[in-house]
Amino acid sequence: MIELSASGKMVIASGNPGKLREIARLLTPFGLEVVAQSELGVSPAEEPHPTFVENALAKARHASAATGLPALADDSGICVPALGGAPGVHSARYAGAAATDELNNERLLKAMTSVTDRRAHYYCVIVLLRQHDDPQPVIAEGEWHGEILRAPRGTGGFGYDPLFLDRGSGLTGAELAPSRKNRISHRGKAMRKLLRAMTLSQG
Repeated sequence: MIELSASGKMVIASGNPGKLREIARLLTPFGLEVVAQSELGVSPAEEPHPTFVENALAKARHASAATGLPALADDSGICVPALGGAPGVHSARYAGAAATDELNNERLLKAMTSVTDRRAHYYCVIVLLRQHDDPQPVIAEGEWHGEILRAPRGTGGFGYDPLFLDRGSGLTGAELAPSRKNRISHRGKAMRKLLRAMTLSQG
């Protein structure tokens, strides 16, 4: 178990506006004050590792060391079995280092032009460190299964959401209301697991 004061700050090791909105929305009911690393002048960490968990740990350690605060980091992406698991850890940069969501989606559609097996899943791992050298990081993961459409649908969400069809609802990630998306998404599942592992005190 990990204990955090609900009156204390936690730095979020991300500069992705979509991720920051979702994480803040999930943590708000627990009274945690979260601040993005960019607001504290922390530059993005390197993410050279081949696995989501290694990259999440690297980001959390970097943010905690730079701020002296507990740090939460998320590493996530979409994995397509027919593409050998790609885009995977390269999801944010699938179309290049300066890629936008639109360019990444275009590249994914192009890569799947002749692919009949459209199965895909989002994967998320969230890491929480009390300090940068925490020997017992709290790690939680979640998956969201669906399939890749042949054309985007919806205007909400971010990343590959316009192409990702949730089988249960028949809606894409970009068509789901934020509250409903948080209940079924990879990030929502991982965050709930993380919160179950935390003991939140009131001061």
